[in-house]
Amino acid sequence: MNHLLVLAAGGITDVKPGLVFWTLVTFIIVAFVLRRSAWGPILKAVEEREKQIANAVESAKRERAEAEKLLGEQKTAIAAARNEAAEMMRKNQADMEKFREELMGKARAEAESLKTDARKTIEDERAKAVAELKGHSVSLAVQIAEKLLEEKLDAAKHQALAEKFVAELTSKQTRA
Repeated sequence: MNHLLVLAAGGITDVKPGLVFWTLVTFIIVAFVLRRSAWGPILKAVEEREKQIANAVESAKRERAEAEKLLGEQKTAIAAARNEAAEMMRKNQADMEKFREELMGKARAEAESLKTDARKTIEDERAKAVAELKGHSVSLAVQIAEKLLEEKLDAAKHQALAEKFVAELTSKQTRA
């Protein structure tokens, strides 16, 4: 049993030239086979993947630059639209103010015209009334003069005749 322990303990640290030789030969054969059959395609696949990644990064950079450009254009367009909207609002307010002033001016002119027409109508009616009153006064004076000439009156008859005439005049105005 001791012998087995010695072999087991010495087996790992012992250098065996035959094993080293065959390990080297196997390694060289495997490296050669791998280089021929797997190394080339693996390197080719890695290079291809590297190219794809580089293209994707370059494409992403271009797309980002384009997106930033479009974003800048949109911001400019939005600012221009806001300015245009604000300008339109100011213009509309100015137009509305002008329209309001025009309407107020027209209303004032129309009111002044109606006022002038009303005054003219009042003056005309007043002139008619004065002329009519003068006509009635003249007619009344003529009638009184006729009555006075027809009869000779004393003061009492004169008073009674004037009262009768005033009563007739009042009753005529009430009917008209």
